[in-house]
Amino acid sequence: MLNTDLQPELAATDWGAEPKDADRAVGIADVQAAAEVIAEHLDPTPLVRHPLLAEATGCDLWVKLENAQPVGSFKIRGTLNMLAAMTPEQRGRGLVTATRGNFGQSLARAATLYGTRCTIFVPEGNRPDKNRAMEATGARIIVQGHDFDAAWDASVRWARRENAVSVHPARHAPIVAGQGTVALEMLEQVTRPFDVIIVPVGGGSLAAGTAITVKALSPQTRVIAVQAENAPAFHHAWHSGRYEPFRATETIADGLATRIPVRYTLEVMRRLVDDFILVSEREIQDAVRCLLETVHQLAEGGGAAALAGALQLRESLAGQRVGVVLTGGNIDLATLRDIVVNRPSPHQPRAMPMFPMASLDYGDR
Repeated sequence: MLNTDLQPELAATDWGAEPKDADRAVGIADVQAAAEVIAEHLDPTPLVRHPLLAEATGCDLWVKLENAQPVGSFKIRGTLNMLAAMTPEQRGRGLVTATRGNFGQSLARAATLYGTRCTIFVPEGNRPDKNRAMEATGARIIVQGHDFDAAWDASVRWARRENAVSVHPARHAPIVAGQGTVALEMLEQVTRPFDVIIVPVGGGSLAAGTAITVKALSPQTRVIAVQAENAPAFHHAWHSGRYEPFRATETIADGLATRIPVRYTLEVMRRLVDDFILVSEREIQDAVRCLLETVHQLAEGGGAAALAGALQLRESLAGQRVGVVLTGGNIDLATLRDIVVNRPSPHQPRAMPMFPMASLDYGDR
């Protein structure tokens, strides 16, 4: 069951707001139990392939269409499982989170099903269409902080004052277990195991849940994580073993723009993920266009990152059976138009120096 006290304590540095005690570990039984909870609300999403996609990638490539979810993103799985795991008292206090869009909309949808209040902090300059979608789902929106991590710190302080329950997009066992059901469905939808499954990393809940599921049920399958090169904090931590924040930046894959790695999911990924790569802004754009041209599916930047990874690894994946997760389809019209006409991304590659965050404060006290 879920910890009875979900309120995270602020870290000594005040950034990241890591919980004082990590949530419990997730196992395959948790993922299978989550699948039963989620099946009451959601149908399995399609797993598709296309000969032109195989030609482009050089492998037998299958795409898991999580853009087909009611909110256009896989994250509804974790939030449904999270709300089911809460006590009535916790739900009654109201929920608070921070997001760039997809998690907030998913949490708001789940909260509506349980008659629970939901307040969502978004960073300044967040996409207006995502804000409107969250409000339409019943959430209250508060704009604060220059990026996701700053908005999260502000949300934690607000939740403490209001005695609400803070729900982080990746730091809770029920959320990781719920996201693991994506891989569970993928393994059930094929007759022969995958050689490789590729997933994008924002907060790491999908990558952690995928790795837990795959290594339990198909241990010969390699799991490869992908992050945007303009937001490489998890990639750096996975390869170096050092937990360090990165300077905030912009990327077409706004859902992957995490400045501070999440220790809870990073620990799982360092144990169970086989490789971790970065993809460029151009590679992400090419992958969005490829999905439109082949399987005729709409993907946001982060949603296309796994395919971008498969295209980058074309030579090493040649002839293998590969699964990629199209994690979301909530792309705005202006960005889509630029991609269709092959206009370069406005977010150019830039150096990624680390700098200490302890002296900065993004939330109001």
